[in-house]
Amino acid sequence: MRICDSVEQMRKARILMRQDRRVGLVPTMGALHEGHLSLVRTARAQCDAVVVSIFVNPLQFGPHEDLAKYPRTFERDCELLEREKIDILFAPSLGDMYPEDAMTYVTVEGMSEKLCGKSRPGHFRGVTTVVAKLFHIVEPQSAFFGQKDAAQCAIIRRMVRDLNFPVEIVVGPIVREPDGLAMSSRNAYLSAQERSTALVLYRALSELKECFDLGERIASKLVETGKQALSRERGARLDYLEIVDPDTLDPVSEVRTQSLVAIAAYVGETRLIDNIVLSAK
Repeated sequence: MRICDSVEQMRKARILMRQDRRVGLVPTMGALHEGHLSLVRTARAQCDAVVVSIFVNPLQFGPHEDLAKYPRTFERDCELLEREKIDILFAPSLGDMYPEDAMTYVTVEGMSEKLCGKSRPGHFRGVTTVVAKLFHIVEPQSAFFGQKDAAQCAIIRRMVRDLNFPVEIVVGPIVREPDGLAMSSRNAYLSAQERSTALVLYRALSELKECFDLGERIASKLVETGKQALSRERGARLDYLEIVDPDTLDPVSEVRTQSLVAIAAYVGETRLIDNIVLSAK
């Protein structure tokens, strides 16, 4: 595994790759867990070379969010990626990615204000800006993202389409703990009690799906079922629970084909997200 800690090094390494090799990129902010590693393995199976990026992107954090305390475990991450036999780890510095006088952003208008974009203004602009830069620097043919960040995936797909990036977006399934909690780097913030409380997100989604499986198709009624489940857990505070079109993120009034059920909630001071997809036959 080669480590490139600058844009210049990454570009030189990319030039040295044979042009007929399919390069896969797995963008991360580090603090790697099995969810990330599952994407690395998928990339390895589908591509000739795999690049993993580690960059804690300040643009996607709000002024009062957890940028300063976001878990940084670079040495451990390197060990995990060595075991996965990736080709290149791209770990640029903040100054290399964003010069002090940088003033250019990439924004997917309309979609970026939905779901997490409502409560985290500017978050998705930060995501699309850094992903566009990574695509430009690494020049992958495929990029791998996790379904846990379903809204992010939809927005990146739209950016790729609108800006004609020659990149296939591959979305891997949510990886869960045995008890159902979606794996997340932010789970490290949770105390033992909060870890137990956090299970309510998946429980709310599961109860909503049970209602759907029994025949309910009206979105508002399904959402109310999920909200009631979450309200029974005192330690959790709902941010949003919505049923939307998985491609546009627009709310749906009735589940007629495939719909995304997305939830965000605070457990203590930690904000967690999760989702499921409902498919009406």
